[in-house]
Amino acid sequence: MDPTSFPAILVVDDQQPMRKTIVYILRQLGYRNVECAEDGDIAWNVINGQHVDLVLLDWNMPRMSGLSLLSRIRASEAYRKLPVVMITAEANEEHVLTAVQAGVTNYIVKPFSPNVLGRKIQEVLAERAFMPHREAGR
Repeated sequence: MDPTSFPAILVVDDQQPMRKTIVYILRQLGYRNVECAEDGDIAWNVINGQHVDLVLLDWNMPRMSGLSLLSRIRASEAYRKLPVVMITAEANEEHVLTAVQAGVTNYIVKPFSPNVLGRKIQEVLAERAFMPHREAGR
């Protein structure tokens, strides 16, 4: 597969070991176009500075939480359709409902298996009918 045809995935988590784990899993699943950010502020700058097809987002982060970043994405005319998968330890029903109401595309509870991550990404990208260099949501 041509590397330019890979979806651009942004991994946002304040914990470096978790970012490394997710990137490792993504690479094992065949995804090559992966960027990382350690908080919502940095992630927002990445989203505004380059093409992103999917955001994998932690809930609990300093400076700007995942929920705050999700709200900012959904409030933006340019990015409101950008798929966002929340990957978090926040497993209670209230948190899931809050994320759904804020517009999350999908939700994964930590710890998770590589199979779960791969399946959720495939579901989201299939739903969105990912095509290379498509500017959907922009």
